[in-house]
Amino acid sequence: MSTLTASALATELKLSRGRISQYVSEGKLDGCYSGDGRQRRFDLNKVRKALGKRLDQGQMMGNGAKTASILTTPEAGPVNKSRSSGATKLSDGDDDAYHMARTQKAQEEARALRRRNAMDEGTFVLASETNLVTQQLLAKEIAQFENVLRQAARKVADDLGVDFKEVRALLIATWREHRGKRAQLLTEQGEVIEMSDAEKEADI
Repeated sequence: MSTLTASALATELKLSRGRISQYVSEGKLDGCYSGDGRQRRFDLNKVRKALGKRLDQGQMMGNGAKTASILTTPEAGPVNKSRSSGATKLSDGDDDAYHMARTQKAQEEARALRRRNAMDEGTFVLASETNLVTQQLLAKEIAQFENVLRQAARKVADDLGVDFKEVRALLIATWREHRGKRAQLLTEQGEVIEMSDAEKEADI
């Protein structure tokens, strides 16, 4: 077969001209053409063989499934391992992997959709958003408590006739030491918490 221009190749393979350019820039068609720019000419059989070997499962899914169809055309003919010219069609094993990958992708999309629906219904909220709101509330509470400690220090200093700054420093240091120990303990406890049965069942 004579060589083809990029446009003719795109038409032959039922792909866009842009997709052909993408394959060239990614190196997937190295050795399948000669020339550069508008003078570039492609060998159709070499292109079929190169695509059959180099496209991964992710590229063979969704819109890329159209690309997979070019590997089994009447002109090239379905090729198996017994043909010496080299395979231009995914082997049976690869075909199974392709369908498994599509199934996995569909499952992931279904989980994502369930998660979005649950969030819209108010059943679930994002853990990251909950964590942010909780941190903000805790920060406000801590600030309020430390303000109470300062007021307490002033009262102790006035009632007992001691230095206000020393009392305040002592109270704040005691509180922050306690807060640090509690934070470490809660962090350690959080690391060993397992998912509940309801969370495992949701599978989202």
